[in-house]
Amino acid sequence: MTFVVRSERIVLPDGVRAASIYVDAERIARIAPYDEQPAGVQTLDVGELAVLPGLIDTHVHMNDPGRTDWEGFEHATRAAAAGGVTTLVDMPLNSIPSTTSVAALEAKRKAAEGRCHVDVGFWGGVVAGNTEDLEPLARAGVLGFKCFLCPSGVEEFSHATENDLRAALPVLSRLALPLLAHAELPAFLRDSSAADIAYRRRYSTWLASRPAAAEHAAIDLLARLAREYSARVHIVHLASADALPVIAEARAAGVSLTAETCPHYLTFAAEDIPDGATAFKCAPPIREREQQERLWRGLAGGEIDLVATDHSPSPPSLKCLDDGDFARAWGGIASLQIGLAAVWTGAVSRGASLQQLAEWMSAAPARLAGLHHVKGGITVGHDADLVIWDPDATSVVDGAALFHRHSVTPYGGMRLRGEVRTTILRGHVVFDRGECVGPATGRLLKREMAPFLN
Repeated sequence: MTFVVRSERIVLPDGVRAASIYVDAERIARIAPYDEQPAGVQTLDVGELAVLPGLIDTHVHMNDPGRTDWEGFEHATRAAAAGGVTTLVDMPLNSIPSTTSVAALEAKRKAAEGRCHVDVGFWGGVVAGNTEDLEPLARAGVLGFKCFLCPSGVEEFSHATENDLRAALPVLSRLALPLLAHAELPAFLRDSSAADIAYRRRYSTWLASRPAAAEHAAIDLLARLAREYSARVHIVHLASADALPVIAEARAAGVSLTAETCPHYLTFAAEDIPDGATAFKCAPPIREREQQERLWRGLAGGEIDLVATDHSPSPPSLKCLDDGDFARAWGGIASLQIGLAAVWTGAVSRGASLQQLAEWMSAAPARLAGLHHVKGGITVGHDADLVIWDPDATSVVDGAALFHRHSVTPYGGMRLRGEVRTTILRGHVVFDRGECVGPATGRLLKREMAPFLN
């Protein structure tokens, strides 16, 4: 299959310019001037529409197998394609079994085979007592590992203590694989489940139950351990900008410590969340507007490396929509399909560029997952993962029209900026003009391991 995509706005690693992208054998074969018009080659000229590298979402809970009624590979990967995401990395928990052993990884890969509309990789899990499983999981192809420093919300994925991390990090350091950490320490968390329903309905109650101090203490610990073991540590879903100086200080000392934030922390503010609106519940919680603005500044300044959705859906009944009980509701936000538009809506109002957007949502996630040699940029030799996108179009989010299995999302009714017209996965159109196209041709990805593992 050989064709050319031409645009006046192609987002390349060195800037945005008019160009032609030659695609051959599922890879980008050449970047040529826009005016070059090859004879006898299928050409797609999209004019002023922007062409982005396919997005990479490194924080997605597909809940498959075991809790497929929460989302599932088909629904999640269709939603990804519709949102311009060509690669997902699946989190190791909320599925049954959790991806904490090779047998569990094989069960997950078997469940995913032939059902994915975009490429999919997997994180392994670090839980109490599975240190001996880490190297076998690495050999089997996980892209890195995820842990919780506080209870995860599901019984089958236990949280890791400092002693568990001290056992795991020497292994991960030797494997040169990252540890992704949910950074909240349980000593700082407060249980409000015994309070009356009126109190449990208040968003302020949920916010107070997960104070920023829980994040700060966890990040302090992770920075110390990353330094001690020369390990790569990545902070997932950073909600408190007050932790940024600790991250910056660790980096200045040569520690490999990176961080992500999420579209919901960049879009919503605690002051605006109504009581009982459990669609907004997540952990760490959405914090105050002042924190939101500092997260944006941290992202623009490079202190925060990337944006990932932390797409964590559940059936509507688990969100306690009827009684608005924040204490009992499942803590997760559905945003996989609309992450690009949500981030761009906030970014463009703050003067951010298309090139910054591609760095935050494609190039940096590719580096985290070790996929940067084939994904994350419009570069010769990379997979031909492309998004044809109108950054100026606006639309109102209709949860029922999303490809997510369930319609519950806090973005419902919002007007967002940016519309995906076409998504191309390894040279094949998988989404076009509102519809997923063709069979499920997504590949299951494995990380190339270091020579000493061979």
